[in-house]
Amino acid sequence: MTSAQAGIFRNWFIWSFCAWILRAWGRRRPKSRRNVLLICTACVIYGVFLVSQVVHFLPQQKEPEKAPYQGLKEAASRQPRTYLAQSTFYSEAGDPEGGLPSNLPSATLQPNVVYITLRSKRSKPANIRGTVKPKKRRKHAALLQYKHRQSGIQDLDTQEDKHLVDERKAGATAHNTRGKGMTLLGGVKGDPRKHQSNIRIYSDSAPPWFSAEDIRAMRFLADCGIDRIKQVPAGHGDLILFESDQNPSKKKPSSPAPTSACQGKCGLIKRPLDMSEVFAFHLDRILGLNRTLPSVSRKFEFVQGGLPCPVILWDSSLSLEDNNTGSSAKLKWGTYQQILKQKCWLNGKPPKAELGCTDIHHNEWSKMALFDFLLQVYTRLDRHCCGFKPRREDSCVQQGLNLKCDDPGSIDLTHIIQRKHDPRHLVFIDNKGFFDRSEDNLDFKLLDGIIEFPESAVSVLKSHRLREKLLQSFFLDKVYWESQRGRQGIEKLIDVIERRAKILLTYINAHGVKVVPMND
Repeated sequence: MTSAQAGIFRNWFIWSFCAWILRAWGRRRPKSRRNVLLICTACVIYGVFLVSQVVHFLPQQKEPEKAPYQGLKEAASRQPRTYLAQSTFYSEAGDPEGGLPSNLPSATLQPNVVYITLRSKRSKPANIRGTVKPKKRRKHAALLQYKHRQSGIQDLDTQEDKHLVDERKAGATAHNTRGKGMTLLGGVKGDPRKHQSNIRIYSDSAPPWFSAEDIRAMRFLADCGIDRIKQVPAGHGDLILFESDQNPSKKKPSSPAPTSACQGKCGLIKRPLDMSEVFAFHLDRILGLNRTLPSVSRKFEFVQGGLPCPVILWDSSLSLEDNNTGSSAKLKWGTYQQILKQKCWLNGKPPKAELGCTDIHHNEWSKMALFDFLLQVYTRLDRHCCGFKPRREDSCVQQGLNLKCDDPGSIDLTHIIQRKHDPRHLVFIDNKGFFDRSEDNLDFKLLDGIIEFPESAVSVLKSHRLREKLLQSFFLDKVYWESQRGRQGIEKLIDVIERRAKILLTYINAHGVKVVPMND
């Protein structure tokens, strides 16, 4: 207890004692002149006592002043440790003994005062490359959770804003290197305006469902310079094939060999209406099937007035034996159903000759059926549209094939493609999907005879992360993203695939279809 507190306590005690005596005296004695005299005497004595107390404290207020900031240090030493850790003392920049700076005026702070801040230290803002403030965009609540999910995956809004900043920065780089004959970031040689790749990868690595070969192929298709173009025959008309010379030091052949459509590295340009080829490529990689050829979107001034077109990597190793069906092996629906029952090449066991098996592995049919059902690609297994009600614009109606479903066993399968050096596996080509097919008019004939599905693909459908992965994947392809009007348009397509995925999972449970690993 301090001296000031002790004095206050004594004053209170004496005053209470005097008051008690007066009250007791007043009860026992009648009022008289003597009593009044005694009361006045007691009051005088008490007043003298108060004056003595005041005189006692006056010298302490004139006590010599302590050394500069000594009172401040003593007050700080009496504070709890948790507050001292956040106090604004200047001991780090002061004298070696922990005092304040010697050049600080003595009148700046008053003794016995401690300045404490409870606010945590504010972190520095992130470094934004470039000088352009990113454009604010509306964000969907569901998509804001992406940065909290898979490691290494960034939020799409952040990536899109960063793309705007990097685009301006790359433009400045192109301006500085103009006239030096350089090819910037995979752009067309000799064209300084085409300085930035249309494949956008802002993280340390691409999404894990893409291989290094996939990324190289996508960059080539999206950004390569075009040296030669030619037309190649196709089922619905001639298609344009462009060729890019990736080895400029190598002498170019004077005339290409007539037996090969492509002498170097080529890409096949398809119609703008076939843009679902790009969607099919990304879906195939995310499901872990890896059976489609790399495909991106690209604009060409000499094709469809500069509209975005799907561009597919040309693969010269594909084997085409039947020109009528565009297949490596000619198969009819009845033969196909028999092959499914035989389970040809399952577990690496060679089939007997009398079973009529092809070189195609049994698991390949399950992968194709799952893939075709999600996209409703009917041209491979149901060319005559026997499993659903077609529209007038469908090719099967225009060719009158839908009227020949009386004998389904005699219907040819189309686009059953293998590679020459790898006949066990299929290659999915002409992946024209249909997103406007309603749920009550899906082609379940594509699933006939299938009793197993690949575990990797089904696990993706069950994980509720298909939308997230598709959005992240499509963002890599800048031209495709913009051709579908950004995220809003792409999400409408994903809505269709998600609903079909739920229907497929219900079908698996209802029909007892097995889900097994298919790593071959």
